[in-house]
Amino acid sequence: MRIANLSGRLILITGDRAVDVEEASSGLFSAEPQAVYERWDEFRTWAAEADLPAGRPFEQSALGSPAPAPRQTLAIGLNYRDHAAESGFAAPKGLPPVFTKYATSITGPVTEVTLPPGGHTDWEVELVAVIGRRAAKVSADDAWGHIAGLAVGQDISERIVQLAGPAPQFSLGKSFPGFAPIGPWLVTPDELDNPADLELRCSVNGEEVQKGRTRDLIFSVPALIAGLSNVVPLLPGDVIFTGTPAGVGLGRDPQRWLTAGDELVSVIEGIGELRQTFVA
Repeated sequence: MRIANLSGRLILITGDRAVDVEEASSGLFSAEPQAVYERWDEFRTWAAEADLPAGRPFEQSALGSPAPAPRQTLAIGLNYRDHAAESGFAAPKGLPPVFTKYATSITGPVTEVTLPPGGHTDWEVELVAVIGRRAAKVSADDAWGHIAGLAVGQDISERIVQLAGPAPQFSLGKSFPGFAPIGPWLVTPDELDNPADLELRCSVNGEEVQKGRTRDLIFSVPALIAGLSNVVPLLPGDVIFTGTPAGVGLGRDPQRWLTAGDELVSVIEGIGELRQTFVA
């Protein structure tokens, strides 16, 4: 199953068409995309049994984030060994660094992003997991049962703000407006042949800059759910950015930053793509 946020309304994707959930369910479920996660199990049952209409065509440019207003967004750093190495850090042995991306940075899959003046803006393609069932002190073996689905994410990062000061400001440096595109839709794990092994890629102006597989995560998605939920109860609709592989601008020699006119494309197999353009 694939769900999405079309112009602020919850939809089911059937082929290349959109089915409005509120209309198809005769008001049983709200049009508000974020609200569906509080009733995720009930929604899954309804969607599996419903006699859905044919739906209508739609443009990806009209899509918003499938989880536009999470109560908690948790982002994971240094969760691929090659990225930890290019960043000058040892691979974490305990739970990797955890920070947040503030909710006002969340956008949909096709956007225009304004570059902070004088900044060093970088890219980080990531697999995003959205929680569908409250998770508190769950085991890794049970973790997939708490995940509503997976999406493509970009942890866009302004490195000067992120790394300045007596202590790094990870959350601020990664939370400028438009710095957390998510989408293009949410894909339930059963739709994927192997949700634990997906290829992710990122390109700038057609040049591939990142390529990796989620099987190389130091802490897999289930391990992250287990580790995080041992400290913080994870709530329906919460978003987890799971980490990025090597190839970011910060780790290059010479370092490379996004500039006005650049197009950033982020792809995860079986899910879809994000497309961001940057302006001054």
